[in-house]
Amino acid sequence: MDYERLYEWRHRHVDQQARAAVWGPIARYVHELMDRPRRVLDPAAGRCEFINAVPAEERWAVDQVRYVEASPGTHFVQGDATTAELPEDHFDGVFVSNFLEHLFTPDDVAAFLARMRERMADGGRIAIMGPNYRYCGKEYWDYADHYVALTHVAVEEHLYAAGLTPTRTIRRFLPYTFSGRMPASARLATLYLRVPLAWRLLGKQFLVVAEK
Repeated sequence: MDYERLYEWRHRHVDQQARAAVWGPIARYVHELMDRPRRVLDPAAGRCEFINAVPAEERWAVDQVRYVEASPGTHFVQGDATTAELPEDHFDGVFVSNFLEHLFTPDDVAAFLARMRERMADGGRIAIMGPNYRYCGKEYWDYADHYVALTHVAVEEHLYAAGLTPTRTIRRFLPYTFSGRMPASARLATLYLRVPLAWRLLGKQFLVVAEK
């Protein structure tokens, strides 16, 4: 599948500058939930909105497409997150956003999480964010590259099976897409993150944090 063309079509109505602005407060919020890791890996970085914004000393990004948005100082590895060469026992923070559902089978999810565990330092934390099938089942299969349906409960089980211990689960976190009702500015995103009641109304993505 030509992912570059796929995402070009999918995000054709999305303002990339506004999208990047929204990720600023999200990245800082997730960084706090992970206990402020110093060495952070984003193994499915896309246009690097998260990794560019996260306040970490050392930042690594992996993606099959080398977008121009990767900021200076970020270690960018072009390749498949399931096979790319990365240091072992190194990262104290890993953020996986909207990626697990693109793997072909539950066994692929298990293998990927086991691989991430090997790259994490002892005591490091991994945060998994993705569409929660429990709350977005009607729209879930509208995406050509969705293969596995996951809920927050399934992700907790996958993490534990991979040797990681879930420490925090938010069933409803962000809205499903940036082209829908997602706040389109850093200010509105910051306000959204401060009002958990809004998550219960609009949130269709889970956020699960686990520790090695």
